[in-house]
Amino acid sequence: MKTLLVTGASRGVGFEICKQATTNGHKVIALSRNIKPLKDMKNVYPFAVDLSQEAEIVDFCRKIKTSFKTIDVLINNAGSLVNKPFLEMSSSEFEEVYRVNVFAVASLTRLILPLMEAKGHVLNISSMGGVQGSAKFPGLSAYSSSKGALVILTELLAEEFKETGPSFNVLALGAVQTEMLEEAFPGYQAPVSAAQMAHYIIDFALTSHQFYNGKVLPISSSTP
Repeated sequence: MKTLLVTGASRGVGFEICKQATTNGHKVIALSRNIKPLKDMKNVYPFAVDLSQEAEIVDFCRKIKTSFKTIDVLINNAGSLVNKPFLEMSSSEFEEVYRVNVFAVASLTRLILPLMEAKGHVLNISSMGGVQGSAKFPGLSAYSSSKGALVILTELLAEEFKETGPSFNVLALGAVQTEMLEEAFPGYQAPVSAAQMAHYIIDFALTSHQFYNGKVLPISSSTP
């Protein structure tokens, strides 16, 4: 049994990760602003945390240190998206996306690392829109650029901790049928379901750090 910490756990891929990981006998610490969908799931420990507020991240980390001595896998899955033309986007909207997609990842990772052993794995979930040379789409300037920042952050942390662990990798997801995809591309039907992607992510999170560190892997059969 492993202990996984998953953000963005109440819907989409994050919710499916919780379901499948616990079915396979693992424990999941699940973070989301809305924890109602998680309350009746066996071996899921839900915490209501607004990742845009660093004080809430700090408070959460203080609480779990008394109950969980080791975290094997941290999956930074939560994401914030604003689909709006660049000239219509306010500075506060732009910053809010970065608070969740970049700053919260840095804060949570920094505070959780003392609970992770050398063989642990930090897996960050990015997007094909954040990978250099991939297709880009109007209206996603904050989202895609923040996901690009997450890619570089992952590479830097892998280098900084390569002698001591844990490992750091990032998956750049293509089109997956989730609520967030609908927000970005209304009406588009992705060829991959949230359940299918969750299955892949769990396996990668639990096994791939034996082979990869500091790697950015595109996981995409289709990009809108």
